[in-house]
Amino acid sequence: MTSIKAIGLMSGTSLDGVDVALVETDGDRILALGPTGYRAYTDDERALLREALAAGASLTDRMSRPGILAQADQFVTDVHTQVVEQFLAEENIDKGEIGIIGFHGQTVIHKPELRLTVQIGDGAAMARRLGVLVAYDFRAADVAAGGQGAPVVPVFHQAMARDLAHPHPIAVLNIGGVANLTYVDGGAPVACDTGPGNALIDDFMRARTGAPYDNYGDVAATGAPDESFIERVLENPFFGLKPPKSLDRNAFAFANIGLPHFSVPDGAATLSALTVQAVARIVPHLPAVPRAWIVAGGGARNRTLMKMLTQTLSPATVETADAVGWSADALEAQAFAFLAVRTLMGKPLTFPATSGAPRPLAGGIVARP
Repeated sequence: MTSIKAIGLMSGTSLDGVDVALVETDGDRILALGPTGYRAYTDDERALLREALAAGASLTDRMSRPGILAQADQFVTDVHTQVVEQFLAEENIDKGEIGIIGFHGQTVIHKPELRLTVQIGDGAAMARRLGVLVAYDFRAADVAAGGQGAPVVPVFHQAMARDLAHPHPIAVLNIGGVANLTYVDGGAPVACDTGPGNALIDDFMRARTGAPYDNYGDVAATGAPDESFIERVLENPFFGLKPPKSLDRNAFAFANIGLPHFSVPDGAATLSALTVQAVARIVPHLPAVPRAWIVAGGGARNRTLMKMLTQTLSPATVETADAVGWSADALEAQAFAFLAVRTLMGKPLTFPATSGAPRPLAGGIVARP
């Protein structure tokens, strides 16, 4: 099988910035992981994306970009294109070596029950500007077929975890704005969103302190979780559903969960514990209890979240992706490089046990320069 060098790009629901990574793959195996990079959003850019998320909530036509969404769509395209150009220059990579770029874009609404998912960003415009094939719109085919459209990265997690010298089953837990899990044990992966990830913690910290997040979970470490509030939120039917299942970032917005007026430490501790307890709720629905957990995404940097996960998921081991030789920060960007190659080859991206797809489904669109 021919190997292809691909660049992956990811801007997640935490709205922190753009991750970029180089991967060499044949679409089934990870042959080499190359350099990675990151470009943080400014406060003004995050504000634009938050406006786009608010506007996206009312979308009914996935191709429409009314008002602020048109501006945000252009921004997402421009900044991701610039990230690729800078990455190639800084890493001294010949653009001619790159077979394809995986461009996830920015999710502004994800409502699979309405067969609607929208990731802004113009993959065709990026392909023209860079002169490289670009794969994008990875979720739409799955949602159109009745799947959840998320998570879409489990086939990559499986490729990374299947040869890992850890006791199986392995659970790969990505904690971004929304948390998602992939269960790996030799067969087809099982996957789902587990519930809120960093989004509620970040939104709470921004609203109460102006800080974009709880750095390392240090604020939460000084607070006490409100267990009765957590139990009330976990009564939501979502947490009792078996995989596959997925969430919109704003599904558990404060207005929807009736957030009390916590002190800042107690609020951060409570929302952190909610993220962890939501993860624990999925364990009985997995084929077997995972023996090892690998945590990626921004949540892997949160020492309080990691401590809570370790205590809650014991006796299983809980490690960050960095600790096992992966990249906690770049894992999703690497995933979209891998998915871009699978898109180019017409290989399935989603499966019945990962997204609820009716069958293994190819997806994505390939734009040519």
